[in-house]
Amino acid sequence: MAKDHANGPEELESLIKEVLEAYPEKARKKRAKHLAVTTPTDEAPDPVTGIASNCDAAKSNIKSVPGVMTIRGCAYAGSKGVVWGPIKDMVHISHGPVGCGQYSWSQRRNYYVGETGVDSFVTMQFTTDFQEKDIVFGGDKKLEKTIDEINGLFPLANGITVQSECPIGLIGDDIEAVAKKKHKDIGKTIVPVRCEGFRGVSQSLGHHIANDAVRDWIFEKPESEAAKSYEPGPYDVNIIGDYNIGGDAWASRILLEEIGLSVVGCWSGDATLAEMERAPKARLNLIHCYRSMNYICRYMEEKYAIGWMEYNFFGPTQIAASLRAIAAQFDAAIQENAEKVIARYQPLVAAVLAKYRPRLEGKSVMLYVGGLRPRHVVTAYDDLGMVIAGTGYEFAHADDYKRTGHYVKEGTLIYDDVTGYELEKFIERVRPDLVGSGIKEKYPVQKMGIPFRQMHSWDYSGPYHGYDGFAIFARDMDMAINNPVWGLFDAPWQAPPAALAAE
Repeated sequence: MAKDHANGPEELESLIKEVLEAYPEKARKKRAKHLAVTTPTDEAPDPVTGIASNCDAAKSNIKSVPGVMTIRGCAYAGSKGVVWGPIKDMVHISHGPVGCGQYSWSQRRNYYVGETGVDSFVTMQFTTDFQEKDIVFGGDKKLEKTIDEINGLFPLANGITVQSECPIGLIGDDIEAVAKKKHKDIGKTIVPVRCEGFRGVSQSLGHHIANDAVRDWIFEKPESEAAKSYEPGPYDVNIIGDYNIGGDAWASRILLEEIGLSVVGCWSGDATLAEMERAPKARLNLIHCYRSMNYICRYMEEKYAIGWMEYNFFGPTQIAASLRAIAAQFDAAIQENAEKVIARYQPLVAAVLAKYRPRLEGKSVMLYVGGLRPRHVVTAYDDLGMVIAGTGYEFAHADDYKRTGHYVKEGTLIYDDVTGYELEKFIERVRPDLVGSGIKEKYPVQKMGIPFRQMHSWDYSGPYHGYDGFAIFARDMDMAINNPVWGLFDAPWQAPPAALAAE
């Protein structure tokens, strides 16, 4: 299919103006703040991050324009679906009507080791199933009964969280009082989370609320037996903000242990309550998804003097850079081990690049995802010789875009909280060789004749982290772009008139 690429900063700026013309004046002014093209920068690197940004012009973390088709999630999604949901040995109750729990039921591929329904509950749904009478008379008693039922049916569950849905904040259920009462009754950790979906402008506030719940109901409580009995070592680290999508956290853990570090806990992917409780004993927090977990890392730094650093295990260039940066926080033995590990994987890297780079070199990609992927995964594409034509976040803050400037090149299209209309028009004009976004965007993009990869959950593949993950990543991108199916049909506007008449 012939391509008509939009390229160059001037053409992209013109494209933004053209797309905005479809909106009423008020909406146009608001949306214009969220769209930008990266430009050269003379800005000095940030003293903390070491990053000089060239794409912080896009506004973010602002309420979506009513009436446009936003692709954001809500605060409940940020808490239950991201932070708390993957904690495997706790039961997570969706407190409210059944719909929110049903929608968030096992939608992310948070892999875990355990016996489902016995000591692990990630893929199970628990809800108080609000009815009209519960809205009128309150659901406190129903919540208490649900907790009692869970304790009886699943005695090996080590704790329970209450993930409140929108009606809970409206009717005023006192979930904190219930949590305290039932903790005394059954002796287990009960965590109330005020993550009603209407809070904030996106799921980002849900992350923050969930982090605060960890602080208030895990760390600020009397030290548990799991924490008391743990003897810390000199090489203890926590992996924070890796949700083990397709096994990502396992791949990261392997590399860290290979250089000689001891992973105290990895949360919330494949995590237990005990791992969270003993987290303050670690020497260093390694944060993967900065947006969702920086809050608790900052708290642990202030309260327990545990340093933290962001790392990136997508693609061999950033894997090596991250391993060296992590090792630099420890002694010479760890640093030497890091170099040995990097060298050991170079034959694998060379083989992957020899096979896939010639097939992918110069191919363009547009990304629109949440969390860290719009910037972290850029380097994996760079390693394959691919070009990022556009990238953006669903629920980023200003510091996310500041960090993104470290990864993307001048003349990259940047879009924050992009609407369905905007994204479709950008893709039509840019005509990238690949789009990486979510499930809602997958099928419309494929109908446009453009290859697609689902970059929220790796399209049922993975892991993508680590050296082995890079091999899987390269294979998947090649399968998408070079699949012969794209040459087997014509777009309707390119099909011969006779063929259309025959249909």
